Amino acid sequence: MTNIPTTQNPDRETRKFFEDLNKPTLTFATNDVDAMVGYFESRGFSKQSSISTATVLLTQAKIDGINAFTLIDTLKGIDDVKLSAIVTEILNANRSKISSLGYKDTTVSNQTEKRNIVK
Repeated sequence: MTNIPTTQNPDRETRKFFEDLNKPTLTFATNDVDAMVGYFESRGFSKQSSISTATVLLTQAKIDGINAFTLIDTLKGIDDVKLSAIVTEILNANRSKISSLGYKDTTVSNQTEKRNIVK
């Protein structure tokens, strides 16, 4: 690795712009986006996390042909731990395979029940 800064190549930027011009884009209804972001904010997610998670879920819902409000209604009956696990799985499926997200299980266990005393 070097400490030399990378230079901007205007030809590369122009080529990338025109290559991306004909790629299909997904559009979402405003009320779907607001409802999804609002749902995740009400569950304790930060604003940026809510937007990122809602974008991934709306994209996946559109690909699968599921209505956004149906998805929200399905998620409403889930507790926080299960919601975290579901969101983690969906985000891992939609990110680079180089890394993945995980979560820590913080269940408390009774140490006296776990040990085995042999005489």
